[in-house]
Amino acid sequence: MNHCPIVVLDMDGTLLDLAFDDRLWNQVLPARLAARRGRPVEEVRAEVAATLGSVRGTLPWYCLDHWESQFGVSLHALEEELAAHIALRPGTLDFLRFLREHGVRTLIATNAHPASLARKMARTGIATFFEALVSAHSLGLPKEDAAFWPALCAMAGMDPADCVFVDDNAAVLDAARTAGVRHLFGVRTPSSTGAVKVFPTYASVDRLSELIPWLSGRLGL
Repeated sequence: MNHCPIVVLDMDGTLLDLAFDDRLWNQVLPARLAARRGRPVEEVRAEVAATLGSVRGTLPWYCLDHWESQFGVSLHALEEELAAHIALRPGTLDFLRFLREHGVRTLIATNAHPASLARKMARTGIATFFEALVSAHSLGLPKEDAAFWPALCAMAGMDPADCVFVDDNAAVLDAARTAGVRHLFGVRTPSSTGAVKVFPTYASVDRLSELIPWLSGRLGL
């Protein structure tokens, strides 16, 4: 019988609709800064995007505290203000219920700030589906760094060759593959308001529930 001992899932754009984060960073933050500075919002939006992009793929890019110091705006407060827009992606609950029903070890591995992770778990109520909720901040490495993965494997007591990992970020999937994670899937529709993503070198799904037949085969069901 085939066996898959652990499923590792990204949070934003995989479990949750990335539209929340798109709204915060691309709309609300630039609008607040533009109003404060008395400048056109489009100009400020471009500047915010350039500032964010300068550290893309590093841990500061995902750190709310770092951006609070850079922009002088409480990103924690903005997340709280917009919390009603935090939402599960279609198919998420079906997949999590399947994993729990069949006793599959499941954890979240996210680059999100620990406070953001806690807020989103509280809002969605899905924390009980997971053995562990791991923020890259606790390991001091972003998931884009291949060194993140041995650290995660050691922490979780898992073999990367038996791990299933799903993420909407190709750079993260590349790092996981470099570290020996065998079963990798991309998410084509991370945001309900964004463009469809293409993963030329990875299998990909629109909804996590689409993985149920494949995983059933792995489990010998």
